[in-house]
Amino acid sequence: MPSAKEATRSSRGPRSERFTTPSPDEIELHALRIDRPEAATLVLLHGGGANAHWWDHLAPRLAEHFSVICLDFRGHGDSDHPEFREPGAFDRDLDALLEHLGAPDAILMGHSMGAHVALRAAARHPYLRAVVAIEPSRGGRAGERRRTRLALAARRTYATRDEAIRRFQFLPTAPRVPEALRRAIASHSVRQEADGRFGYKFDPGWFGAGRGEPPDLARIACPVLIIRGAESRLLSAAGAADWTRGIANAALAEIPGGGHNVHIECPDEVLAAVEAFLAPFCRPSGRRLEEISGGRGCT
Repeated sequence: MPSAKEATRSSRGPRSERFTTPSPDEIELHALRIDRPEAATLVLLHGGGANAHWWDHLAPRLAEHFSVICLDFRGHGDSDHPEFREPGAFDRDLDALLEHLGAPDAILMGHSMGAHVALRAAARHPYLRAVVAIEPSRGGRAGERRRTRLALAARRTYATRDEAIRRFQFLPTAPRVPEALRRAIASHSVRQEADGRFGYKFDPGWFGAGRGEPPDLARIACPVLIIRGAESRLLSAAGAADWTRGIANAALAEIPGGGHNVHIECPDEVLAAVEAFLAPFCRPSGRRLEEISGGRGCT
């Protein structure tokens, strides 16, 4: 089986799909989708300043056992970039996607901002099967949070597409990411602006819109896996412990050597934790899972 870092070369590619949120928003959203008949639905939610393609190296592996959908939140990626911004808008984007898919019992997996959206959804929707929350920030260094927000809020543009791809970097920094993976994600994160220059596919104005209300952890009934990069400066060890203590059915996986972007820095280690956690929810069509994986669940 190929590693997650090799998955960018997989022949099983996602297809683009567009849908519109209900009135009064009526925002056109974009998603990437890999269907697996009769399998459970797994929705992947990117972090702030990212987009659906940040999951490209993981989605094909996850699609061996799930129908995988990667959402572009509004103001990100290839979804609409509306001028009006307000807290809670990303929650409505997720709700619209679940309605569009007809999958109120989906599994949610989010990173950073997307992890917060997933946890809030779990508190609102009792039918969700499970949540994987990768690096939901809590207890991190205030200076690091401020530096990251300021860097993301700066709208930098470049004369050429190649220069924008070359200058693309992860925030916070992720020095362990191979150059091929960095460049693959960067190539899907660049767009041409109205003035002809090239920038990145997110609206920095969202970083001033606020995160919305924190989730009511007591209302989360589904199983939850919190994943922390051991070197993270945005989710402290104490913060990760707070999440797991506050949720009745929560587990914690800490990935050595990973930072806030641990799913990109250490994708195989993250996949191993996710596949073990989600093994009870694997529903491949045709043969039983045990016949496919030798009784090893999702491994």
